[in-house]
Amino acid sequence: MENINLAELMLFLITFLFSLSFHEFAHGWVAHLRGDDTAKIMGRLTLNPIAHADIIGTIILPIIGWLSPVKFLIGWAKPVPVNPRNLKDPKNDMFWVALAGPAANVILAVVATLILALCTGVFGLIVKGALLRAFAQFIYFNFLLAVFNLIPLHPLDGGKIIGRFLPDSFNQMLEQYQMFIMVGLMASFYLGFGRILLVPAMWMAELMFQLAI
Repeated sequence: MENINLAELMLFLITFLFSLSFHEFAHGWVAHLRGDDTAKIMGRLTLNPIAHADIIGTIILPIIGWLSPVKFLIGWAKPVPVNPRNLKDPKNDMFWVALAGPAANVILAVVATLILALCTGVFGLIVKGALLRAFAQFIYFNFLLAVFNLIPLHPLDGGKIIGRFLPDSFNQMLEQYQMFIMVGLMASFYLGFGRILLVPAMWMAELMFQLAI
């Protein structure tokens, strides 16, 4: 336990929590644009991380993953409530609501890359050490969250995105078994299969990082 770097752990949690909060805010914002104010009414249309934090998915599991030898990353925030019946075009609008979350994480990664590029290229600042690691971690985490949430399985965003193109009966069946799917997904991450997701996330993060510096 003496080898634990508390500063790096806190940086990890802040980065992770902000990225998740922005992800959930994006869901609620697009739902609001399409006619559903459920998230706004319930106080979830906010970037305040306290409104989105889940003690298990946002705090406990990410810390366990960070401390584990294999450094697996799995976690979640409280899902933003969306009532499809309030949407203007429920099936099509749910597609955009679901897509908004991963898209928000990609946007955060790109914005962080642009800020880093401005600091190093335009203003000639030397970004190194802890600050450079913070940028790299932020970019990587957001790409990882985007890739993870695009897995085409319920209850992830990818399941709702692909649901736009599936027959309603088949989509409803997948939704009924989403708890079992999630348990299987978590088990696969614990066993190390989730490392497959690291490949595209790391590739995109490294590409952005090279462009920035």
